[in-house]
Amino acid sequence: MKYLDYGYSRMSHNFKLSALALATLSVVGCQLTETQNTAQAPIAERILFDFEADVLPLEVKLINADGNLVSHGATEGNTALNVKFHSKKHEYSAINFTPTQAWDWSDLDSFSIAFDISNQGQYSTQLFLNVYDHNGQVYTRSVNVPVGSAKTYYSKMAGHDLVSPDNKHGENVELNLSSGLRSNPATWESDQVQFIWMWGTKNLDTKGIKQISLSVQYNLHDKEVTIDNVRVMPNPKMNQEYLEGIVDKFGQPTRLEYEEKIHSEKELLEVKEKELARLNNGEKLSDRSKFSGWKEGPKLAATGYFRTEKVGDKWSLVDPEGYLYFTTGIDNVRMSNATTLTGYDFDQNAINQRSADELTPEDSQGLNPPPKHAIPTRKLVSETRANMFEWLPDYKDPLASSYGYRRGAHSGPLERGEVFSFYMANLERKYGETTPYSYLNEWSKVTVDRMLSWGFTSFGNWIDPMYYDNARIPYFANGWIIGDFKTVSSGNDFWGGLPDVFDPKFEERADATIKQVAKEVNNSPWCVGVFIDNEKSWGRPESKTTELGIVIHTLTQNGAESPTKNMFTEQMRAKYANIAKLNQAWNTNIASWDAFQQGSFNSKLDETNAQQVADYEKLLFEYASEYFRIVDAKLEKYMPNHMYMGVRFADWGMPMPVVQASKKYVDVVSFNLYKEGLTKKKWAFLEELDMPTVIGEFHMGTTASGFFHPGLVHAANQEDRARMYKDYMHSIIDNDYFIGAHWFQYLDSPITGRAYDGENYNVGFVSVTDIPYNAMVDAARELHSELYERRFGELKQVQADSK
Repeated sequence: MKYLDYGYSRMSHNFKLSALALATLSVVGCQLTETQNTAQAPIAERILFDFEADVLPLEVKLINADGNLVSHGATEGNTALNVKFHSKKHEYSAINFTPTQAWDWSDLDSFSIAFDISNQGQYSTQLFLNVYDHNGQVYTRSVNVPVGSAKTYYSKMAGHDLVSPDNKHGENVELNLSSGLRSNPATWESDQVQFIWMWGTKNLDTKGIKQISLSVQYNLHDKEVTIDNVRVMPNPKMNQEYLEGIVDKFGQPTRLEYEEKIHSEKELLEVKEKELARLNNGEKLSDRSKFSGWKEGPKLAATGYFRTEKVGDKWSLVDPEGYLYFTTGIDNVRMSNATTLTGYDFDQNAINQRSADELTPEDSQGLNPPPKHAIPTRKLVSETRANMFEWLPDYKDPLASSYGYRRGAHSGPLERGEVFSFYMANLERKYGETTPYSYLNEWSKVTVDRMLSWGFTSFGNWIDPMYYDNARIPYFANGWIIGDFKTVSSGNDFWGGLPDVFDPKFEERADATIKQVAKEVNNSPWCVGVFIDNEKSWGRPESKTTELGIVIHTLTQNGAESPTKNMFTEQMRAKYANIAKLNQAWNTNIASWDAFQQGSFNSKLDETNAQQVADYEKLLFEYASEYFRIVDAKLEKYMPNHMYMGVRFADWGMPMPVVQASKKYVDVVSFNLYKEGLTKKKWAFLEELDMPTVIGEFHMGTTASGFFHPGLVHAANQEDRARMYKDYMHSIIDNDYFIGAHWFQYLDSPITGRAYDGENYNVGFVSVTDIPYNAMVDAARELHSELYERRFGELKQVQADSK
């Protein structure tokens, strides 16, 4: 093993340490200070793999990839490892570094894993970094490696050595810091690139690191990178101001310039006027029908509402006039999720609390301004949050109308608190205000103009109901079934527990929700269909055990208290009659049906027992069928002319028994897919399912415009992001089963994280100043100009030949 001194100069990657003296970092009432460790000298870099031998080390394994030792891309010594990931053939391709004996780094206090990586391929490459410890814990981080020369990419294993009154030694305090951002800024200044936090265990046991893995997943193109000098390196001293002043008065990042950045209100107005002239009041593409269907294609039976039909081998939507229709749209065109926590709160006695009969979750509600009588009780609760902003308005400022309140959060440093919407403040700056929030009228017209000018055929999910009667572009309505009904668990309930659908209260709440949606839609022919709920934790795909978690966990419940468990008991008793027969089939020793009903047995799934697996799958199917049956019945009752668009399965939560259960009841099956696009193996099941299918969410983002987290799919810059958008959409358009896809979302997340869960992603078609990203707009126009010809062009020729 080769060791290098900490001060060694590596390429151009010398640390650019801040000259500022260490000071205090305030985190929600607790003081954190970087420790001055005088007992131990700074650690040296530890080179794990330098690739200077003639052959690849035995500890390095390639999975669905080729690796060669090459001279180009070497940053130390003479050789580096070139890796070609075969993405077109394999949905997972990786390089694994697995020591013969687990690495023990427990003697190191503040350090990172680092790689020198260059990209000689044609495409930017998103690399997923998985690090596993000997306790079975893992973290996942990710980074985009653009085409070009080498840089150092690092991922923290132990954060800066901090102490607090409650933590004398300070181990791992920094990595556990809940700032309210899904990913924080770098804590030191350099031209090195930090891997972005995705999920997993933030603080692994560094006494035993069993494996480091770099992978590409579900890519549309083959990728190629060159890796050198895999090493452990010490973290430079922390810039104590890394979280301070990161947002300017427009809500933009302060630390980076980019093409769409606004520097004054005068510039904001100038850009607005130029765009309005270019939009020309939302002139549509020439091949579009009234409802944005394909005017130049075959005309089918018209029903006055949207419907589905299989035309040749392709599923299609049909617009109210009978034209073929493919839905492309943008989600979340509303003010919900545009707010960020400020670090202030109010006396709870002055805040209007949630009521049990509300139909909209907290994060999908609007601004919810705090009552005027609450303002005098305003108090600072997080200095860390408050210090992130260069400017927040006084409550006497006209822009104070963009303050709101969140009564609950999914995750983050605060359970609740004051929020501010820089996006709304910028809309007021752009369009002015004559009556409270009157600027929303101008914003809504410009937004529809944009959708039509950019070529989109619809809005996506989660649009403000103000658009439901726009009569210019189709839309999708949505609803959530929430309430005080009983719940069940899959064991990994990311967004919360699932409803106990056999609890009569669930049907009551479904009725109330869909009745309200029907009232808002008012039987409009412009409504394509309705999405109900989103990304429910039906079960995860890692194994049969995680996929069938709802059954495993519900079986342990008492049927007298759990209606779904009671159904499970009835189903199994009807099938087996005798408990001995069930025990024989499952290889269990349950004492009686009473014991089964009470849940007093081990429900663990034996994945090698085909009969037990089949029974668990059947129970999951029955549970899901009841969910979809209830929703479908309510939609048929209140909205018989509008399609049921499904529940928007997350690609991490789409067990086949649940997907199959939906088939009988939904008009369109919907999925949210955050990948580069469709890959053949993962989506081969669509041939058997044979249903019209839509993507409800996807996106790409980049840190090149000042964001600290790009989103779930990473691009190198805005131009690369636009290229990836088109590639994704082409994979959808070219698939016979898909009838459309919707981008998530219209505007970027706040730089400081949305109030609900800290997402601080560059995922918008427009920035926080409501300025469209030029590359994305150009890509949308190019894509949509050929949309219908690419999807249905051969049908047009068949129509011509028949004449």
